[in-house]
Amino acid sequence: MDITSPKAEAYIGKYTSEEDSLLKEIAEYTEANHPKAHMLSGRLQGKFLEMVSFMIRPERILEIGTFTGYSALCLAKGLQPNGVLHTIELRESDAATAKGFFQRSFFKDNIILHIGDALKVIGELDEMFDLVFIDADKTNYMNYFNLVLPKVRQNGFIFADNVLFHGQVLTEEIKGKNAKAIQAFNDFVLSCNDVEKVMLPLRDGLLLMRKL
Repeated sequence: MDITSPKAEAYIGKYTSEEDSLLKEIAEYTEANHPKAHMLSGRLQGKFLEMVSFMIRPERILEIGTFTGYSALCLAKGLQPNGVLHTIELRESDAATAKGFFQRSFFKDNIILHIGDALKVIGELDEMFDLVFIDADKTNYMNYFNLVLPKVRQNGFIFADNVLFHGQVLTEEIKGKNAKAIQAFNDFVLSCNDVEKVMLPLRDGLLLMRKL
């Protein structure tokens, strides 16, 4: 299911700044070589993440789900000069791809790439984060949220991607474990009094939360 019409997407894209050359290369490489290229954040969402990161000016960012590195580099653009972005990727092949792009970026000394189970890695991080981006396996979204919330400073932000899950959460009968997990996560956040939240129909749905 298309969340927005192709005509609207084209119009929005026309009035959105172009990505830089490295991000464009990542997008083109992923599209040409990765069987799950649709998982890439892409120009519209990437530019949004970049803009919000510049607004927040975070010192510490956590990204759960690196993929090929596109969104991490978008988020890193708003980092304080001494800031650090931790990003976690389970798949070694995707992590290797992302690392190659990170090493060519301006932020190569600001990004720490962790390879492994995010639930384990998060538990080992002794950090307080200004911004967290959740974009990994959907069945663990609630676990990721509960793990990171104590590690987010007051008035810090958590973003969750794919919260409309290809429009499947909009159907009368939600099928599939991922769609069901996303619906359970959305309902859980709705009932959570520890965060303010707003859901945006950007790409596949983006849920923004501010810790109270």
